[in-house]
Amino acid sequence: MIKTELNNRRLPSLKSREEMLEILLREEFGTMPPLPESIEFDTEEGVIPNFCAGKAYCCRVTARCVVNGKEFSFPFLATLPAEGEKHPFFVHMNFRPENPDRYMPTEELIDNGFAVLSVYYEDITSDDGDFTNGFAGILFPDGKRGPSDCGKIAMWAWTNQRVLDYAQLLGDKLDMSRSVVCGHSRLGKTALLSAATDERFAFAYSNDAGCSGDALARGTNGEQIKDICKNFPFWFCENYKKYANNEESMPFDQHYLIASVSPRFVHLGSASEDWWADPDSQYLSCVAAGEAFPDGFVYENRFPQVGDEFFEGSVGFHMRQGLHYYSREDWLKSIKFINSKR
Repeated sequence: MIKTELNNRRLPSLKSREEMLEILLREEFGTMPPLPESIEFDTEEGVIPNFCAGKAYCCRVTARCVVNGKEFSFPFLATLPAEGEKHPFFVHMNFRPENPDRYMPTEELIDNGFAVLSVYYEDITSDDGDFTNGFAGILFPDGKRGPSDCGKIAMWAWTNQRVLDYAQLLGDKLDMSRSVVCGHSRLGKTALLSAATDERFAFAYSNDAGCSGDALARGTNGEQIKDICKNFPFWFCENYKKYANNEESMPFDQHYLIASVSPRFVHLGSASEDWWADPDSQYLSCVAAGEAFPDGFVYENRFPQVGDEFFEGSVGFHMRQGLHYYSREDWLKSIKFINSKR
């Protein structure tokens, strides 16, 4: 059943990681911003006293980067268990600046031995077509982009990588072999691009990332490229617009993005009622990308059902009941997948 469905969608064959990334960056996300010429971190300790009943300590960190000869700074929160060392950790790009957050069950993460470094996405640049503010203004002083210049998702992915620069400085406290970049919806797309373009991330977790993220574009029953380019063209490079109502001409599909994380680990979360993200197309994307990974995607020859979790291979997938949301259940599934790879 599944192989027949994939054959019907006529996907481009997998290529080398370098070739797939070159296509994805040129045609969908845009060229990644340059590495900073310099980066420094200022840390404010104990910003939330007795956090998580004293089980964790929380720092506010400011990253000060120089890019194109100009300074760009952004804050993020680093929350680590108060006891033990070498913790696995999440880099979570967040929709809201508060901590804890309704999409981030911080105390439960701490109780499971995980640290979390959380950055608010609009502290980087606005989620709209304005390319003159924040980091976008550093990259495009006149607010104008060329056909393959980066969109907002690539800028947010670059930021996740700068947070990982900070994590590397905490080598006595954080375990880089279990570094996880994660996000929900557009920020799930961001998490996948972050890991695809930075091999230091050991795991990528995308939650309900859907169209232009973890769901195949060909044959989707959910959001299509014409929809996302109409509503959110600024997330992508200008080249991407040419595939609206023209998916069959794409020299890629979203299985390239997942496969570009190989040989590391990637995990997709889906929701049974999130039809706009199209869980079936997310699942098929895992199947199509699986052959790029050492242990593949171990799945059943059927479409996913509520309660499914396929965690045996290098690619993981789960489906829960409910709507488009980054739930506590999704976080716990992610922890389970990560811990299964020890």
